[in-house]
Amino acid sequence: MDELEEIRRRKLMELQAQREKQLEELAKQQELRKIEEQKKAILRMILEPEARERLSRIKLAHPEIAEAVENQLIILAQSGRIQRKITDEMLKELLKRALPKKRETKIIRK
Repeated sequence: MDELEEIRRRKLMELQAQREKQLEELAKQQELRKIEEQKKAILRMILEPEARERLSRIKLAHPEIAEAVENQLIILAQSGRIQRKITDEMLKELLKRALPKKRETKIIRK
């Protein structure tokens, strides 16, 4: 009987540890969703619709670049350096600065 009780107790402890781990994971996911929603709200306030659309398309193709530009825009907005909404043209300029420079390849035939 003692062995059976010990096995039950261990199994119960494992289940409790698993449950706690799941709750922590859920809390992290909720926190990430909350942060993402706050980012979206800030971007909605500072970007014109065309610029927001362009940024979402870029996020599909180059998520790391889009993330960097979003973070840069949010920091500028929170510091009060953005006085008006960012237009599509202004966003293009920001993206040009954020994109890595491509090296041109020249082929010389002799």
